[in-house]
Amino acid sequence: MKKSILISLISLFAAISVIAAVALIIPDSEKVDKTIEPSEEATVPVDDGEVEPEIKNFDIVMHFTGDVLIAENLDANRVGGFNEYANRESADYFLKNAAPYFMSDDFTVVNLENVLSDRALGAASKPNPPSYWFKSKTSNTEILTSSSVECVSVVNNHSRDYGLEGYKDTVAALEKAGLEYGTEDKTVYLEKNGFKIALICCFLWNNGNTGGIIKRIKDAETQSDFQIVFFHGGKEAEHTPEKWKIDACHTLVDNGADAIIGAHPHVLQRAESYNGAKIVYSLGNFCFGGNRSPENRTVIYRLTIAVNPADNSFSQSAEIIPFYVFTGSANNYQPDIIKDSAEAEKVVEYMKGNRNRPY
Repeated sequence: MKKSILISLISLFAAISVIAAVALIIPDSEKVDKTIEPSEEATVPVDDGEVEPEIKNFDIVMHFTGDVLIAENLDANRVGGFNEYANRESADYFLKNAAPYFMSDDFTVVNLENVLSDRALGAASKPNPPSYWFKSKTSNTEILTSSSVECVSVVNNHSRDYGLEGYKDTVAALEKAGLEYGTEDKTVYLEKNGFKIALICCFLWNNGNTGGIIKRIKDAETQSDFQIVFFHGGKEAEHTPEKWKIDACHTLVDNGADAIIGAHPHVLQRAESYNGAKIVYSLGNFCFGGNRSPENRTVIYRLTIAVNPADNSFSQSAEIIPFYVFTGSANNYQPDIIKDSAEAEKVVEYMKGNRNRPY
């Protein structure tokens, strides 16, 4: 009987212990519940009249380069040719010396002067020799994306080297890589803090082309705050811009262009300011797979737009960053900054119009 009584007492004590333990847990869980779901009395009313802080003045920094030709003629595999390097080196090899600039800006824009296609396409017919056809594998888009290039122009005389199918393959490759691209009828819109920039990629072969470009500028004005014309045209290998090209660019500024950037001559041509707009007539070559001995001076053109959001006004400034197209005795397809101050100064003075040659 004592044993039964003892067992009963032990059971009773255990039950009391469990109840006590539960009683200790409940207050903590109630506190957690109150913390997650506070009572109405504990709720702090929100001031519906609170105004978001105004965006302060800010800069938009853009870098432009000339021809980025990441291919070689007829997609060959010549010793020392671009494809040999592309098959051997990592994608970030080619623009590694420019990447620190590109990665520090808001937008980098280049002229992509070759077809991107993995298909065995036939070369398009060209009536005026000497002729060249540039095509490379679509994975070469990584050369651009790995170094923070955001946008390219495909408005140039090599974008259809392999016909319409090659052009379509190029566009598809750019879209897959997430790159913005401008065409003859597709204006690119870039935006930062609500300020919109229109990039109008176009041909400019003569003064007669200005009418169509002006129409695109006017259309873009309804959708953007700043309009840039990025054109392809002019005579190759000429260091002095033709008078018609100067007149045409001035006409475009007079009709709304805020900045104008040129390509195609494969050599640099001077820059200037005209009626508040920045103009550079040719950025020459940059990463250039076209041959092993291109003219070995180029620049990164830095355009800075200073925006005042209070009234959506802006000002602009430009900087010339002198580069070599290649280093060494022949093209290694890796542009590099000119570290020699005297050589760099020659390029800057040339771009200002104070020298006949950049070297």
